[in-house]
Amino acid sequence: MEKPDILQVGPYPDWDEGPLNEAYRTHRYFEAVDKAAFLAQVGPSVRAIATRGELGANRAMIEACPKLEIVAVYGVGYDAVDLDACRERGIRVTNTPDVLTNDVADLGVAMMLCQSRGMIGAEGWVRNGDWAAKGLYPLKRRVWGRRAGIVGLGRIGFEVAKRLQGFGMQIAYSDVGPKSYAAGMEYVADAVALAERSDFLFVTLAASAATRHIINRDVIAALGPDGMLINISRASNIDEEALLDALEAKTLGSAALDVFEGEPKLNPRFLALDNVLLQPHHASGTIETRKAMGQLVRDNIAAQFAGQPLPTPVL
Repeated sequence: MEKPDILQVGPYPDWDEGPLNEAYRTHRYFEAVDKAAFLAQVGPSVRAIATRGELGANRAMIEACPKLEIVAVYGVGYDAVDLDACRERGIRVTNTPDVLTNDVADLGVAMMLCQSRGMIGAEGWVRNGDWAAKGLYPLKRRVWGRRAGIVGLGRIGFEVAKRLQGFGMQIAYSDVGPKSYAAGMEYVADAVALAERSDFLFVTLAASAATRHIINRDVIAALGPDGMLINISRASNIDEEALLDALEAKTLGSAALDVFEGEPKLNPRFLALDNVLLQPHHASGTIETRKAMGQLVRDNIAAQFAGQPLPTPVL
């Protein structure tokens, strides 16, 4: 039997590349020099698109594949997939939720600890001889017992909250409405009000047109010169220009970021700042989770071709 054709938008780890190539005729879009010509050549035979959350699949790509049945996203975010184009043509969309939830929450909390306690600078203090030459490292801020706000108490936000409870923190959250599972946490509908009562503000909500720049100048100003913003969601949820202005002016105390507009080519203004922790969009970057994500991508594609229910449908 002839293998189904798949368009692979970005590279995967070797443990995913092997099974994909074995089961399907895989067309590696990311290796094409002339991507439009490549799509014109292979698109007519493509039945599935295997992509990553930050790469997605735009309308032009979708329309170049008239036999397309499914867009399988390697990641929880699917905002880079043109859902309207998929709806118009009855194309299914899947993602990989749950399997990465705990790792993303772990990194968010680790970023808070690392930035609040100045651990990057402290290691440099030891390595460059400043400890011996200058004495003790400058004092930083504690985490335990302080106030945390979480914007978006979904799967990841709730796991962040559970971890913060271990630090005896006062936890509040904003969402479309109060959550029945958020016992002991304060619901604050307005993001500005949430920021005003927070020392640490975590952004953990899904990205959409409605959430674009939900963390705006007003929210950032409310968080203030002693506050910290931690983003483990999508870059579009934050007004990056407003964030940079506030960090440069020190009207926001600090930030810890795993995502950026235009990544990996982030705004060079970030690189000049000493009050921001920069991470390379690797919140789900553990061997265990990435293997589970790849398996779920393959399971969704296989289910579609077999006419079976999709394990994790979005559309």
